[in-house]
Amino acid sequence: MATMNVSLPDQMKEFVEAQARREGFGTVSEYLRMLIREAQKLAARQALEEKLREGLESGVAPSLEPQEWDAIEREGLELAAQRRRRGI
Repeated sequence: MATMNVSLPDQMKEFVEAQARREGFGTVSEYLRMLIREAQKLAARQALEEKLREGLESGVAPSLEPQEWDAIEREGLELAAQRRRRGI
């Protein structure tokens, strides 16, 4: 795991330490990793919503055969499994 040093004013440092304790984290690093994971999830959700908006605005989609829908579903499930394994 890589290391990153962050400089904070004393007031912010105290706030982060207090929040980590309040949320039950053993270390500030664990707390910060959780915040970053949540930010990653939010960014992914926003990107998905943008893609959905683009799709809706692009017009009517052609009809797909049942086997094509099955392939799309399998691909989506595999992508979701890969993200879970990576912790995203």
